[in-house]
Amino acid sequence: MIIVSDASPITNLLQIGCLSILKAVYNKIILPKTVYDELCEMIDQKEIIDQQEWISIAAATNRAVVSQLENNLDKGEAEAIALALELQSDFLIIDERRGRDIAESMGIKIVGLLGTLLKAKQLGLIPEIKPKLEQLKAIGFRMNPRLFEHFLILAGEE
Repeated sequence: MIIVSDASPITNLLQIGCLSILKAVYNKIILPKTVYDELCEMIDQKEIIDQQEWISIAAATNRAVVSQLENNLDKGEAEAIALALELQSDFLIIDERRGRDIAESMGIKIVGLLGTLLKAKQLGLIPEIKPKLEQLKAIGFRMNPRLFEHFLILAGEE
């Protein structure tokens, strides 16, 4: 399975001490070089990411697509979408609405951090998602209250 990730799922999972969920759910993920560079601006994150043998780094080679996407997205999101296209990824992990919409319009299958947590629960990797959702809210992860409730219902926790 080929999984490409944007920065925010990595940062948010690192902040709540749950980065290993990505490995447990997807086995391996690929970070675009721009996303990796963005994540490495925080030294603590760089050290942790560099220790994960299941995270690899790749650069999108079609710079024209990246440049075009940068008209509407930040550099990391643009390269994540371009790389997901190039690698014909199974999923792109991305949370920002505009990036999700653009990726979907290009035929890329997406999943967000909440979908990843739901999958972790379904696989029996975590007992419940509600504590993780509350931790995410506590660190500033923006989540519509209806979306919060929706995922609790999907997880059978409401």
